[in-house]
Amino acid sequence: MTLKSLLFTLIAFSPFFCLGSGIKNDPQEKKITISSPDKKLSLIIDYARGCFVKELRINGKNTLADPGIYTGVKTRSGEFMALKNSGKISVSQNNGKITVTGINYGDQLLTVKETWSFDIKGSAVIWNINREYSNDAILEDAAFPHWNFSNLSVWKGGILDNGGMVWCKYLTKPDDTYGVHTGGATFWNPDSGDALRISPTIEKGNEIASKFSHSKNGNFTFTQIVSPDTLNQRYDLSRFVNEKHDVFAPFQVKKGKVNLALKLEYIDYAKEYSRGTLPGIDAVSVRELLNTTGRYGVVDNDIVGANGWLTNWKCLHEPFFAQIGMAVNDPAYDRNMSSTLDRERDLAMLPDGRVLSRWHNAPGDEIKGTFNNKTGYYEAKWGYTVDSQTGYVINASEQFDLTGDLDWLKSHKLSVEKALDWLIRRDSDNNGIFEMVNNNISEKKASDWLDIVWASYENAFVNAQMYEALNLWVNCERILGDEVKADYYAKIALRLKTAFNKSTKDGGFWSEEKKQYIYWRDKDGSLHGDNLVTPVNFAVIAFGLCDDQTRIAQILDQIEARSKAEKLFHWPLVFDSFKREEVDGGNWPFPKYENGDIFPTWGYMGIRAYAQYDKSIALKYINNLLEQYKEDGLSSQRYSRSTQKGLGDDILAGISTTITALYRDIYGIRPKWNRMGLEPNLSSSLSGTDFSYKLRGKNYQVKLKTDLYELQGEDFSVKSKDAFGVNRSGKTLKYFHQNKEQMILEIKALSNPLIRFELKQWDENTLSAEMSVKGDYNFQTKGLQPNEGYILVSDGKSENLKTDEKGTLSFNINTKPGTKLILKKS
Repeated sequence: MTLKSLLFTLIAFSPFFCLGSGIKNDPQEKKITISSPDKKLSLIIDYARGCFVKELRINGKNTLADPGIYTGVKTRSGEFMALKNSGKISVSQNNGKITVTGINYGDQLLTVKETWSFDIKGSAVIWNINREYSNDAILEDAAFPHWNFSNLSVWKGGILDNGGMVWCKYLTKPDDTYGVHTGGATFWNPDSGDALRISPTIEKGNEIASKFSHSKNGNFTFTQIVSPDTLNQRYDLSRFVNEKHDVFAPFQVKKGKVNLALKLEYIDYAKEYSRGTLPGIDAVSVRELLNTTGRYGVVDNDIVGANGWLTNWKCLHEPFFAQIGMAVNDPAYDRNMSSTLDRERDLAMLPDGRVLSRWHNAPGDEIKGTFNNKTGYYEAKWGYTVDSQTGYVINASEQFDLTGDLDWLKSHKLSVEKALDWLIRRDSDNNGIFEMVNNNISEKKASDWLDIVWASYENAFVNAQMYEALNLWVNCERILGDEVKADYYAKIALRLKTAFNKSTKDGGFWSEEKKQYIYWRDKDGSLHGDNLVTPVNFAVIAFGLCDDQTRIAQILDQIEARSKAEKLFHWPLVFDSFKREEVDGGNWPFPKYENGDIFPTWGYMGIRAYAQYDKSIALKYINNLLEQYKEDGLSSQRYSRSTQKGLGDDILAGISTTITALYRDIYGIRPKWNRMGLEPNLSSSLSGTDFSYKLRGKNYQVKLKTDLYELQGEDFSVKSKDAFGVNRSGKTLKYFHQNKEQMILEIKALSNPLIRFELKQWDENTLSAEMSVKGDYNFQTKGLQPNEGYILVSDGKSENLKTDEKGTLSFNINTKPGTKLILKKS
């Protein structure tokens, strides 16, 4: 016997042997202990009478209840688990990996054999489960594996790897279950700062799903299921079910082997999900709001939106889901949002371009005959909510700015044009304003998001969103190279703006008497909604439809005076009552529901409107909403106008948009398809803001002062007192002045790969910048006057240059820290 084999024999048959510093086996107690190198994560596997994970310690605390973590299957003939193993378990080790074999369970119809192995890679524990089915079989359920956390307060929730989240407090009753078609989750506890990330890997040809439940004994459970095909729902299209643990339909498994690898990691939650240094803002509340309410609208894969998974609803007539993704800042959310829009393009759009307005798990809310039992899309019973046309276009346009995926945009070109053209064709009287399907209040039908208000015919809210949709899509058409379509939609937008801003007596929406934009005009010419409807008036300003500064002041001053007088923490949908005949009975008496209640869902438009007018007011409502989150988690559909307490069984993910506007309209996060953009609008109290932002695989450090903005990457730093955009690719950095494509400075590193500079000035006569690193660089400017002479001054030297016919010029400079270059017209 060799010395090596002798040592192996002594180790293997000793009462206790160690497989490296992190894995230990005790054959007498039949327990395996596995610990990550930092001791933040450890497992104890018990194989005395079966095989299961008895303890899962996170930062020293066991998170599991009996019976821990186990595998198993459920068939019509019974439930079988590795906990009650029928085989003889053996443990072996090789190269630091421990393997458990002989895990057998089942009956004469189906036998399951499993091998578990554990390894440590870096700070993670890798758990491989290799399962073999003896026959083809139909399973009622499966545990692959099933995790029993001790209660619903161990974790606040779990961030899913499709961008969504499960919020434990919503699993209120035993067997309340949420099931989704993804398998990874990061469970977190904000009080301890501890988090557990579970990342699955499956073999090609298999699918994974998971469900989260409140067990009958009060545990919080997480079950992963690997199957050959995508699982169907058991109850209609329901992702969430009350008091039922079997959310998924029975499914077939095939004879043979199935493998699953689970990567288990301890995560420092506060560090991993930090929102940075946010002076004047509660950064912890921002983090928690976006990780809960902001993500709640992700119902499942391909269904991103709101109301959310608890009520199995998504409204397509909401235009802010891509914007929420901008603030959530999770690539998984972005991927899911893109595939959601793909699905809606393919399944929710009718041949004539009409976009169906809603998705739901079951019929009951639809215009008769419109519900599709396979897809879940339908037309709402309250009326044809025409803002689903604009919602699709706005989301698609803003999603493209986030992802920069040109091929994806091309795949939506025809469908977006169909959606726009469907609404454009509705201008039957050719006055530049687009008409709804309903004609007057006597029909008692809705035409937009306020679904029990009988807004009809010429609807200002929908037309304001149409203006935004047209302008966003014009930019997309230009990027796609279709200047004809771009000019066409731009012309329509300008015509709409002109018609919209006329006084009501001239066919527009501006009320000279009330100093506000009215909501709608019936076909008979009667005017409705002069009761200071906030989403209408906010949208007109936020989307640039109104640029008359006098009107803007009249509207916003009115709204703020009324809000202050009532000491409202957020804006109501309307300040005064609709007329009785203008609304459904559920909206009466005032203030009630959509006739006076507070709906923060449209907060982003208010922030956008005030940010350009009075930043202090915008900031006040941002902080008000964060305070409300700390009080109740914004776990409401709306808030009572009279008590300012939460109301409604439905929770709206859109209630987070006031905070998404913090990122877009205050911090100025404005990604564009070919760059990271920064357009801040900072109050002095926010100066010193510093946070990281991920975009398309790159990490940017955003540093904001009231008089200087900075973007940093691994190999660059750019500063400017003006808005700007940056793209670093290879050796070249592109600086987009004002975050537009008219004036671009390209800097190519010829020696030192670092590029660090501050743009001091750029106007029609002068470009001035200061470099802060030593090296040889090529500078190329685009957007100057063509065929124009310029003088370049740097380090006391001057040089005469001339732009070409495109307004471009190029020059090389050797720089050192402090080198200034000034380019002036000669």
